[in-house]
Amino acid sequence: MRYSVPMNLVLRERLPDLSRRLLDRLRPMVAGKLKPGMNEYAEQIFIYCCFDREKVKALELEHPMVGIVVYGQKEVWLGDRMQAFGPGSVFVLPAGVALDAVNAPDEATGYYVALRLDVAGLPEGIAPLSTAERLEGGATGCFGLPLGEDLVEALCHAAATIADGAVSETIKRLRMTEVLALLRPLPEARPLFRQSLSEEIAWLIATAPSEAWSVAEVAAELGIGASTLRRRLSSEGTSFRAVLRRERLKAGQNAIASGASAIAAAEAAGYASRSHFSRRFRETFGTSPSGRR
Repeated sequence: MRYSVPMNLVLRERLPDLSRRLLDRLRPMVAGKLKPGMNEYAEQIFIYCCFDREKVKALELEHPMVGIVVYGQKEVWLGDRMQAFGPGSVFVLPAGVALDAVNAPDEATGYYVALRLDVAGLPEGIAPLSTAERLEGGATGCFGLPLGEDLVEALCHAAATIADGAVSETIKRLRMTEVLALLRPLPEARPLFRQSLSEEIAWLIATAPSEAWSVAEVAAELGIGASTLRRRLSSEGTSFRAVLRRERLKAGQNAIASGASAIAAAEAAGYASRSHFSRRFRETFGTSPSGRR
């Protein structure tokens, strides 16, 4: 019976060294956790498993993802172009793009197993795609990622850390940040770093929240017209003023959390008036910058 086949029955000698090292670290993590379908392993990490060859048509992901094939083979079809990923392969799939996928179980074990890390948003310090990167063809059409020593180590470390219930959320976010920092220069990983216009603007403002940002200045930074910026933000259900206020208040909140005075926090957030900052802060967070209700 296929379910009883030991998990260590694999042809390891056929795998490149880095793929083999990746699998040696990840396979013990998924052992005993294999149920058909998507199984949540921890926040942001899922194990997908099937026992029969399956085809998924017009798959559209809500968030981009990093996938690692642990057992079996995955085929990804974009139009009439197919890319295949065997055990130890790491790939990135974009959000909002209709793809067909075939999951084929491993002949020795009878399983198809993949580890999936969803990237719902970029952590602080990781930049979204720049205008130049988008214009030069961020979508390479190649989903497979080249493996390196650092990436293998970071992926294994992140998976083990995120799956550990005893580890703090701060450390888990740090491990994901390390993975994304290594992936950021790779053209194949660009789908992870595409964001909505409001998210791009938020990231830009967060780099210098105290600056006197204007629609025209931000539009120029992003390489679009001011009217286009306003129109696209409206289609996303927000406005430039709302994004600017939110990011400035977040900067003020971070300053307060770091021990800054209300005056220093107002300056860090780009508010010339402390009273105006305090009023907006209270409206947003339900408390004054000093922490008193």
